Amino acid sequence: MKTPKNPKPRWFSETEPGHSEWYAEHLRELSTSGGDTTGEARLMDAIVAPASRILDAGCGQGRTAGELNRRGHEVVGVDIDPVLIESATIDNPGPTYICADLSTLDLRDRGQAELFDAAVSAGNVITYVAPGTEVAALTQIRSHLRPDAPCVIGFHTERYNVDVFDSHLEQAGFLLESRFSTWDLRPWRNDAEFCVSILRNPDSDFGSTSTKVI
Repeated sequence: MKTPKNPKPRWFSETEPGHSEWYAEHLRELSTSGGDTTGEARLMDAIVAPASRILDAGCGQGRTAGELNRRGHEVVGVDIDPVLIESATIDNPGPTYICADLSTLDLRDRGQAELFDAAVSAGNVITYVAPGTEVAALTQIRSHLRPDAPCVIGFHTERYNVDVFDSHLEQAGFLLESRFSTWDLRPWRNDAEFCVSILRNPDSDFGSTSTKVI
């Protein structure tokens, strides 16, 4: 089956009308009821230097971007859904929020020419891009990172085959540094339902190869 020339992101093609509004409200309720909505931000805060510049690739309602901002980081959140971007500016003010497609992302023309010290993509974001644009999205995320900068990506393995993901990482030029089965760093298992990968933007594109999982 051929991929359409202009495929629609799965976030729109695989969800029902009103899903974005529901999702934003769900996260508000989860946060106010004491649910843990900041696990991804805690991990990122632990692996970067204070006051880092961080790209939240697929920021959604801003829960991770907002928490990282509250922890003293400079954060730019990007999401393709204007409903969620609007929600982020209200629910989690502080970061800069930009509505854009990760597969064609170029923040230089959006007033964000400075490279980032790290990137995070949580909440199955990479599994919701348009079919066939996974490598493009990963490549564009990496293009915004400083050399040797980390990037942490999480997703449910039923939505994205891990071996395929690893192939896409190599095509995008990322190095796989470590892998876990949860955001609180439970050991990786091949039968894990969730995958959290810590990637690294190599110092140089020349001669870079994928590393083994630590």
